[in-house]
Amino acid sequence: MPRRPILRLIPPRRGERGFTLIELIVAVAIIGIIAGILVPNLINRPKRAKEAVLKHNLATLRDVLDQFYGDKGHYPETLEALVEQGYLRTIPLDPITGSRETWQLVYEDEESEEGAAETDKPEDSAGPGIIDVHSGATGNSLDGTPYNEW
Repeated sequence: MPRRPILRLIPPRRGERGFTLIELIVAVAIIGIIAGILVPNLINRPKRAKEAVLKHNLATLRDVLDQFYGDKGHYPETLEALVEQGYLRTIPLDPITGSRETWQLVYEDEESEEGAAETDKPEDSAGPGIIDVHSGATGNSLDGTPYNEW
């Protein structure tokens, strides 16, 4: 029985040489189409995540303001009062600005408090309370609305 050579000494046939130029072009085109679909979605992913955290933090702050009002009968004068009273562990971070100090606070209308009798005002409330909170970030979100209107 003759030994078979390990290396093939006969040149490969025409159909066995490799990929044709057309096959390579088609493969590159398919990869390009897939990349063209995925890249725009991946570019906005970090901004979309920050916006989701901002919406969650705003909802938390607004919920805690309502709870404080329900318990105390008045709104807090500062966000720090929410931490001091145990409604929050810390003031949430504004993920767009990266700070806890940039929240835009909306206070009660002072005119409505002037009309109320002084006996209606709680003892621990010296001024108007915070009724709403907005982001202090400038610029627009992915849907085109300004962050400070959320």
